[in-house]
Amino acid sequence: MPNQKVKEMNKKTKALIKTLTTDNVAVIHSAFEDKPRTVAFIPMDKSMTVDEKLERAFMLTNTIGDAWYTSDQVNYIGPEKSCRSTAVGDFVLVGKTKYECVEAGWKQVDERIVGLATSFQPLERVLDEVK
Repeated sequence: MPNQKVKEMNKKTKALIKTLTTDNVAVIHSAFEDKPRTVAFIPMDKSMTVDEKLERAFMLTNTIGDAWYTSDQVNYIGPEKSCRSTAVGDFVLVGKTKYECVEAGWKQVDERIVGLATSFQPLERVLDEVK
């Protein structure tokens, strides 16, 4: 029985360390959908920069060889059995900050404008609604 308690403590310790050293980044597909949907959570080392997290999220949610949503590095939560790759017009949430995938990299989403939207939307759609 003492070995069982040690194993249990080791499991709890590992889980606590993972929680303290890992951020979950959310990937939200919006570019081609009627309404935005979160399709994945990706654990990232907290020591990574925001740019590194954004690029890793993009890389891990694009199909190159195998379908990205089958990867053990991604927690796929999409509503379908399969999922398209992340593209321009989609979003990544790092902490409480939203970033839009644009043609050349990422753009932090202006909270004031997003506040006018009912949910995550490409910035151009939100601006059109404001006019």
